[in-house]
Amino acid sequence: QVQLVESGGGSVQAGGSLRLSCAASGRNVSTSPMAWFRQAPGKERDFVAAIGWSGDSTYYADSVKGRFTISRDTSKNAGYLQMYSLKPEDTAAYSCASGPPYYAGSCRLSDYEYWGQGTQVTVSS
Repeated sequence: QVQLVESGGGSVQAGGSLRLSCAASGRNVSTSPMAWFRQAPGKERDFVAAIGWSGDSTYYADSVKGRFTISRDTSKNAGYLQMYSLKPEDTAAYSCASGPPYYAGSCRLSDYEYWGQGTQVTVSS
């Protein structure tokens, strides 16, 4: 059974940083793409970032380019989202997702099979 568990969320002031982690079990992150999505209250779930199965390709939403970095550690079977220069509009519940093996990754929510429960990020002005 595949499980994804996020951690690292919290409350920060604008301009601050956070690093989210996604611990995976039942799926090898070295052969599967991983993505981060976020959902603010009353809004749809939006794509944030993705990394392809090989680790060579990364994708970012325009709103986070240059501020967020997605990565993974295959030795820990985990993925990460490093967030810098946080803004109040980054406030949301962040979820990691895993796609099928050997898939390049995408920004499409429907391309991901498994999801974590999410971790809350709150940025105050």
